[in-house]
Amino acid sequence: MKKVGFCAVSGSGMSALAQVLSFKGVEVYGSDRSFDQGKDEKNKKALTSVGIKIYPQDGSMFENDIETLYASTAVEDTIPDVKRAKELNIPIKKRSDLLAEIFSQYKYNIAIGGTSGKSTVTAMVGYILDKLEKKPLVINGAILKNYENQKGIPNVILNDGEYCVIEADESDGSIEKYNPYISVINNITLDHKPIDELKVLFGDFAKRAEKGVVFNKDCTNSQVLEELKLNALSFSIQDETADFYASDIIPLADGTQYEFRGKKYKLCLIGAFNVANAMCAVATCSLLGISPDESCMALQSFLGAKRRLEVLGQKSNITVIDDFAHNPDKVLASMSALKSYDGRLLIMFQPHGFAPMRLMGKEIITSFIQKMSDDDVLLIPEIYFSGGSVVRDISSSDLVNQAKSFGKNAIFFETRDELYQELLKLAEAGDRIVLMGARDNSITDMGYSLLENLK
Repeated sequence: MKKVGFCAVSGSGMSALAQVLSFKGVEVYGSDRSFDQGKDEKNKKALTSVGIKIYPQDGSMFENDIETLYASTAVEDTIPDVKRAKELNIPIKKRSDLLAEIFSQYKYNIAIGGTSGKSTVTAMVGYILDKLEKKPLVINGAILKNYENQKGIPNVILNDGEYCVIEADESDGSIEKYNPYISVINNITLDHKPIDELKVLFGDFAKRAEKGVVFNKDCTNSQVLEELKLNALSFSIQDETADFYASDIIPLADGTQYEFRGKKYKLCLIGAFNVANAMCAVATCSLLGISPDESCMALQSFLGAKRRLEVLGQKSNITVIDDFAHNPDKVLASMSALKSYDGRLLIMFQPHGFAPMRLMGKEIITSFIQKMSDDDVLLIPEIYFSGGSVVRDISSSDLVNQAKSFGKNAIFFETRDELYQELLKLAEAGDRIVLMGARDNSITDMGYSLLENLK
């Protein structure tokens, strides 16, 4: 492989792989419609800084004798790059094919799966290995805050050793392509697929592990993994019979304290769910011969991933928080963490896609109402969709009405601009504005704009 192209190279998954290939000496070309629209300039500069050549998304990159085009599943056949590749009979492959190919080349390959927490656990395992000088290659779906000063987009840790850690996605079935040394299943909860399908998918993923499996003993649906009688380690923050159990979890002003095997440790992250993520990472590294104490000590300087309950700033004693939560489990975990601290919550939840909201919209609202106080406000704009032919048989107004039926303060907005103006009116000293939603960089931009315009 000498010359390759990436269509939609600015996306988190595609940009990570483009950087990996460039690091390995491949000549990489890329295009993205967001670049053509003058957006994501930071990503564009970051990619060019590591030698990736950016072209307009008009097919012109193929003047460079490209051998293979990698395109994300979101890319349509009508895009000029895809059409040009077909005209030239250049193979078009999926991102997941390349990830599986890279992953298979490593002796110690660790695949982090699960419905929620994959990015954070991947980052934690990678950070432990990197801090202990094991030289891992880490491929993540989120920006790693400890590596923001490195060249390129910091959703990868680029090393040339024997370890490879990846985030294994179940939403598109690509998890079936990996044959890991260690399979990690952080949890099995409702998201892109029904639970019964996920149990089979993750069960097969566990069976393919060469060394062992790590699973969550607190997750009811993960009990199917215990029944497989594999070489497995469990972790928990609720069940002291687990192999890796953390207790006495205390929220701190700047993180979370927990006790593990008679010793107290601190995380820079808030929320009991992040202690569970830490136990998952510690259990995983133990299968690689790393002592639990070494792992826990390393994690004390771990700063987390962007958009995971990330505090963007504070103004007039109003805190603005950016969060990736977009399924029932993630929303409940984030709300639980947020409610362990004082202050009214003004929550914007941006639903993405009509099919996902049809599948789990009611469960998402149930997660909100379980934790909302009477003075909290839930603000929901209309469901976002990127175009195409879809059945629009559900609206954000349905979600708002569900919350209202339980006596919660919820407001529907036709547009996010209207919602933005309402947040500026509602916000008072002591409030926390929380912006939730997936796959949308504009949510973060909205957070910074709020900080500029709050009174």
